Amino acid sequence: MFPENTSHRPAEQAVTIHQPTPITTVQAAPLIPAQPGTVPAVTSIVLPDGRVITGYAIEPAKPELLVAKPLVSRAAVNIALGGIGFGAVCGGLVLLTTFIAALAALVQQLIILAAVIFGGWIAVQVLTAGSKSGGTTVNIRKAVIKRNHFHG
Repeated sequence: MFPENTSHRPAEQAVTIHQPTPITTVQAAPLIPAQPGTVPAVTSIVLPDGRVITGYAIEPAKPELLVAKPLVSRAAVNIALGGIGFGAVCGGLVLLTTFIAALAALVQQLIILAAVIFGGWIAVQVLTAGSKSGGTTVNIRKAVIKRNHFHG
């Protein structure tokens, strides 16, 4: 199906193994997945068709030890505290609106009381005006107007 690749060396030739040099860093590197402490040996495999594959032998990754997690996440605690605070504020707002409604009712009752007292004072003034002896008496008689002229 595919043409044979003739550029590969035959399997009978000796294989040279090169050891890579590890990279050293001067600065502290951030926490990232790193290579194992020792560099593994380079392994070469000869396939049945004569090809040579060279690479590192990879060991299965070992899982890291689990760090003890808190029972409740920090975000959940913050949400719960926010809910408690919101509930406390809502209670205060309900009390505030109740106080405002009571204050409005008090003002309304004071206005009605002032109107009743003022109206009573005016009624007393009007009803007692006729019984005083020192009042001014005005006699009203029939006025006659002829040809836009007042005759009184």
